[in-house]
This record gives sequence, C-alpha cells and structure tokens, in this order.
Amino acid sequence: MIHFIGAGPGGEDLITVRGARLLGEADVIIYAGSLVNPALLKYKREGCVVHDSAGMTLEEVLSVMRETEAAGGDTVRLHTGDPALYGAIREQMDELDRLGLAYDVTPGVSAFSGAAAALQAEYTLPEVSQSVIITRMAGRTPVPEGEQLRKLAAHGCTMVLFLSTGLLEQVEEELLAGGYAPDTPAAIVYKATWPEERVYRCTVATLAQTAREHHVTKTALITVGGFLGDRYERSKLYDPGFTHGYREGKA
Repeated sequence: MIHFIGAGPGGEDLITVRGARLLGEADVIIYAGSLVNPALLKYKREGCVVHDSAGMTLEEVLSVMRETEAAGGDTVRLHTGDPALYGAIREQMDELDRLGLAYDVTPGVSAFSGAAAALQAEYTLPEVSQSVIITRMAGRTPVPEGEQLRKLAAHGCTMVLFLSTGLLEQVEEELLAGGYAPDTPAAIVYKATWPEERVYRCTVATLAQTAREHHVTKTALITVGGFLGDRYERSKLYDPGFTHGYREGKA
C-alpha cells in the first residue's frame, strides 16, 4: 500500500496520530526534504529506506513506489502541510490508478493554519471577512486567467498567499491594483510552527520592504486583510440575545 501523508506545517509534533503511525510502519519513505521537517523521520522504524524527493522527478518517485509494491512493502509519500494544497499529488494518484496500485491519503495541518496560530489570529471575523482566499502569485508557473491576483484582491476578504515570497514587489502591485488600500494590514509568517518561526507584521504597501529588511526570501506565507486589525463584531453564536438550536436568546 502507498500512503500519501500530510506532514503538517513544520512542527514535528503537528503530524496527525494516523500519519505518525503510518510513518512508523513504512518500509520506504519518500519525503520532500526541501520542505518537510527532517525531524519527522524520527517516527520511522529501523531498516526503513528513506528517499529525498527534492532532486527526484515524478517518474523516479513512481519507480520507487512500484519497486516497493513489487517487494510487498508499504510506501509513505510524505508531503508538507496538507497534500491537497500545492502538493502535486493528483498526478501521482492518476499514475498509480493507471498502474493498478492501491493508495490512500492522510490529511495534514496546512501551513495556512499554522500561520494563523503564529499570528494568534482568526481569519473569519464577523463583519470583517467570512471568506479566505488561498492562492499564489503567478511566476514561472502561471495561474488560470480568472485567478490573477488583482482579480482575487477585488473581493477584499482575507487572503493567504503560498509560494510568493520571492515575488513580493509584484504581489504588492497586484494587491493594490485589485483594491486593497496601501495601509491594509498584512503579515509575513516565516516557517510557521518550526522552531525558527518568525512573524513580521506590516501593510500591503510595505510587504517587499519588510521581507528585504528581515532577509526573508522563501518558506513563508503572506497573509493580508482586516482580520489582522482590531475592529470586528462579536460572534452571534455566543451572543446572549441570539437564539439557535441549543440555546434560547435572552433580551
């Protein structure tokens, strides 16, 4: 069996219980060494073979999986965060389907959740934003036409950008062109939940400057929106005057 596992955002104790168990049972682990905390390999059993996929192609990864399956072993494909977000797992699963090889997926804690924890923030504040856009800046890899950053910025809601730290001048330009005010709160979260985690608060207009000042060039998330400010309304869920299925509101 092949197990795709979300490693979590970085902290070695933030992998799921299931994920840690499957790591401990694996005969072969293929992990993205450029992104996944190597401390997670402490869960592996003695004799487990480890491959760092940072320098591998899709075909090479699949070859290891096929060989392990042919030998009757179990493979763990360990992806950073949650594999459903920028994990490039669809192409792997489609090939495994074609080859008739069984697999399953264990979700993980995404870096965007880790970033919110680092910020001690809530993305969906009443009367501020009830939507979160998870996206990235177009670079060497394009984005669909309708998902250009300035078009998404027009919504004005909470935004979390992956894979964009090296393009912050363009990010600023696109966010401002889309309608965010220059003084809209923003933050750069470097290596969320890792021991070396750092949080740099700024505004949309100072994202690039802030990254330069702190020498942040990669492995960071960019968060944007009023959720980083101080103004919001109380939740109706715990409002004494609000009635719902478990409580009668009181005037």
